[in-house]
Amino acid sequence: MVENHRALASAPKTWTTPAVLPVPEQPARTELIEQWHQRCSALGLTRIERPDFEPLMRSDLALARERNQRLFTHAAPVMEMLFEQIVDTESMIVLADVTGTILHSVGDDKFLQRADKVALTPGVNWAEHSKGTNAIGTTLFEEAPTVVHGGEHFIHANNFLTCSAAPIFDPRGNMLGVLDVTGDQRSYHQHTMGLVRMSARMIENQWLSDDYGNRLRLHFHSRVEFIGTLLEGIIVVGGDGKILGANRSALDQLDMSSAALRMHSLTSLFGTTAPAVFDHFRSPLPTPMTLCLSSGRPFHVNARFNGPQRSMVMEPQITTPVLDVPAHRRDPGAGNGKRYGTLVGDTAQSADGTLFSGLHYLNTGDPQIATLVQKVQRVINRDIPLLILGETGTGKELLARAVHQDSNRAKQPFVAVNCASIPESLIEAELFGYEDGAFTGARRKGAVGRIVQANGGTLFLDEIGDMPLPLQARLLRVLQERNVTPLGSLKAIPVDIAVIGATHRKLRDMIDAGTFREDLYYRLNGLVVRLPALRDRCDLDVVARRILLAECPHATPDISPQVMSLFKAYAWPGNVRQLANVLRTAAVMAAGEGQIAEHHLSDDFLEDVQSVRHARAPAASAAIPVAPAGGDVAQPQAHLPQLPCGAAMPDAQATAVGAGPAPRQAAMEAVAPRTLGEAEVDLIRKTLADANGNISVASKRLGISRNTIYRKLRWGQKE
Repeated sequence: MVENHRALASAPKTWTTPAVLPVPEQPARTELIEQWHQRCSALGLTRIERPDFEPLMRSDLALARERNQRLFTHAAPVMEMLFEQIVDTESMIVLADVTGTILHSVGDDKFLQRADKVALTPGVNWAEHSKGTNAIGTTLFEEAPTVVHGGEHFIHANNFLTCSAAPIFDPRGNMLGVLDVTGDQRSYHQHTMGLVRMSARMIENQWLSDDYGNRLRLHFHSRVEFIGTLLEGIIVVGGDGKILGANRSALDQLDMSSAALRMHSLTSLFGTTAPAVFDHFRSPLPTPMTLCLSSGRPFHVNARFNGPQRSMVMEPQITTPVLDVPAHRRDPGAGNGKRYGTLVGDTAQSADGTLFSGLHYLNTGDPQIATLVQKVQRVINRDIPLLILGETGTGKELLARAVHQDSNRAKQPFVAVNCASIPESLIEAELFGYEDGAFTGARRKGAVGRIVQANGGTLFLDEIGDMPLPLQARLLRVLQERNVTPLGSLKAIPVDIAVIGATHRKLRDMIDAGTFREDLYYRLNGLVVRLPALRDRCDLDVVARRILLAECPHATPDISPQVMSLFKAYAWPGNVRQLANVLRTAAVMAAGEGQIAEHHLSDDFLEDVQSVRHARAPAASAAIPVAPAGGDVAQPQAHLPQLPCGAAMPDAQATAVGAGPAPRQAAMEAVAPRTLGEAEVDLIRKTLADANGNISVASKRLGISRNTIYRKLRWGQKE
């Protein structure tokens, strides 16, 4: 299906009561109509022409339809959805080929009968040379959307009609045909042309996607919220960086013709290269790029690639200097003859097609993550809801996108909604959409809700525990009935979505407190998985390296041992998101030096690390065991066995830790002057013994990561 079909399906239906709104009379319009009529007279037509009731023979019509089969395939479903918006309004929808021959029509039965009387029917040619001024023929001549209303038609027999038509172009700018809505001129509505143009763009975008499904596509707009809508521009980029094609919105925004745009490459247009775009969108949870024209005008850009994951290898390309691209906008290496090649075999797409990675990308060596991935892989495509638990910043959306990418819905939208970030007064409208005038402040043409946007794909409800209680009931009904009713509407819209929920809250406690619906909880928790906090993982070095590779693909800096030691000793309250922010800043500060050192880290992070150090020092000193007079103190085990990441100590060994009485000499040594490191090791050993050797329990009691426990114990053994 074409992208954004849901936008049309949920568009406000404003024709229930036809509004008699005549086309406004303007001097310029009158002059334009006169020019059109003069053109028809020059063709030898008269205004009293009788309707031509000699359509193509059935075999010829079949041949015309065969020649335009691809156009019909893309247009037919759009026409059906458009018809749903104008049903019972004495109207019809017409598809004509590039010669003006009508290929297909749908409409109200009574109006179709009236249209037959003027030969507005499949097989009949409605080009200007045959039918004079009319929306179909005049659109073909002008190559632009056209409204012809009532008496503006050249032939008097057609004066009862009002027609709104838009041309359909392929990505290279060639006209394919015309989409038209024709109705009784008494029921003219000013919004008809908007729907026709939107529908034509749907057909064009689908054509572009089919033509270039295995090519990089950049979706852009000057306003980031319009990316993913029918207002976005789309340009197709070849492996050598050349522009291959574009949709009409792209041409409008760039103010170029299709031929002029195809003279450009990514470097000459936006000052970047295809490999640089791929590298940007390989990063976890990538944000839209900001690219500028040579004039300095900025655009927000997302990248999409809908081909098989391993089907596209960027061809090596040589970028040469382009005079109209300012030096500060050129990519590193541009113009110096360097070759770049980006393999996208390990890269996938997010729900909306943004380049992204699947579950295999998340498997970075931590056994907890490996187990989680194995569980999730078993339920993909099984229609089992997924509920992801975990602290803020652990990568819940990253996991949700990976699940979507590995599912059968990968080519359909992935729509993420953060229930905690949307004001409570707006979240209902955001989720379910609304009709024109549904509430004060609503946009004039209404809005499509996030649930409808996700139709066919995946809806990710982040921080589901923050959803208001009354809204939970509506969401439950949507999940049960698979229908959405926008605010202010009586029409239900069917939806087919996979739902993934996520939260950092304890939903069972919320159920007991009456703040979360139990029935919704059981609807969402087909499989519940918990993402471990970064401090509880043993793959921090791998995660850090991947983040740096994404941020600095051409010159990835190393992390010095001192900095990595700091990282492993830190609790990371912000988890992976915090780590990414720290590394992003450090990479910029270390540009050109090849290694991130401590002085490259931001001051606030270093202050945070230092405060943690100071907080732990008194606690460690206070916990040094002191033997009472005449008493014994437990002797810490000198050599704690090495355990794999995430494992607990065997019971026999755990019992042995600190199990036997220690001689008095050990107690005396315990109170002798020692380093802070020695005190920390003793405290860790004691806490571990009290936890029966369970590393996870000990790390929580101490407030440090398991990685830190392993590292401290190894350090103690070396001593």
